[in-house]
Amino acid sequence: VPESVANEAVEEAGGGQELETGKKRGKSAAGNAARAVSSKWASLFAVVMALAWTTPTFGLFVTSFREQKDIQSTGWWNAWRPGFTMDNYKQVLQGAEGQPPLTDFFVNSFVIVIPAVLLPLLLASLAAYAFAWIDFPFRNALFVAVFALQIVPIQMALVPLLSLFSRGITIGDTVLYEGLRGAGLFSQVWVAHTIFALPLAIFLLHNFISEIPSDVIEAARVDGASHGQIFFRIVVPLSLPAIASFAIFQFLWVWNDYLVALVLLGDQNRVITSALAAIVGEKGQDWHLLTAGAFISMMLPLAVFFALQRFFVRGMMAGSVKG
Repeated sequence: VPESVANEAVEEAGGGQELETGKKRGKSAAGNAARAVSSKWASLFAVVMALAWTTPTFGLFVTSFREQKDIQSTGWWNAWRPGFTMDNYKQVLQGAEGQPPLTDFFVNSFVIVIPAVLLPLLLASLAAYAFAWIDFPFRNALFVAVFALQIVPIQMALVPLLSLFSRGITIGDTVLYEGLRGAGLFSQVWVAHTIFALPLAIFLLHNFISEIPSDVIEAARVDGASHGQIFFRIVVPLSLPAIASFAIFQFLWVWNDYLVALVLLGDQNRVITSALAAIVGEKGQDWHLLTAGAFISMMLPLAVFFALQRFFVRGMMAGSVKG
């Protein structure tokens, strides 16, 4: 056997051994990480953190069933002595001290939350498909720019948006944009929530859509499918877990939003969060009613989460396990 051939054989054997050793090291590192996460100390730490996280919520829940004098005199851990009452919930639902019932503000929140969830989902899914499967100039640079918009604070953009919606854009005597004054009462909030949600939505949906096997997309193109057909017949059904995951995030964000609705709508058209802030009173004397109102406002987000939980878990786990 020539010496050069023998040397090549030795080098190939050595490279194979190094590759196999690297795989073993990777597997051992992954195994060590898995054992560290599943150890008894990690489980104990998770239990302690869960208790520390849920204890204030449980105390708030118990407080919502106590009378005001009992709340001000003893802690929630003594609730079993005086007993429980439903007066706080009755006052909130029926309207306390001349205030309208809390349920009256659910309509405003519904009118805002449904379009504020559907609009960014539609636009973000289309943009994510374009960034993932359509080759166009400056695609990567535009995607990085969209991703970088996540660092822009909402507080910084609220005043310019309010000015843009109310005054429009004019250059000299030319009106380029008249604003949203005649487009409806809640259109400003819809557009604002859509703008704030798009960067994160595009990023999350792009990561999921880009993981669709290229063979599926190429087969559809060979069969003559257009981008619209590929998107609606292939991409959307396969991306339902990611879409449902972001829908949950966006629903919770918009439903619990206080700042955007307060700035763009004011006190005249309150949503559920603004109504909760008004329940407390000018001097905070009725904060015991806030405990009951908070749990009433939580019922719908919890129902949405549990209804879409299976999609949420699949969307979060998608792409996390390879091979």
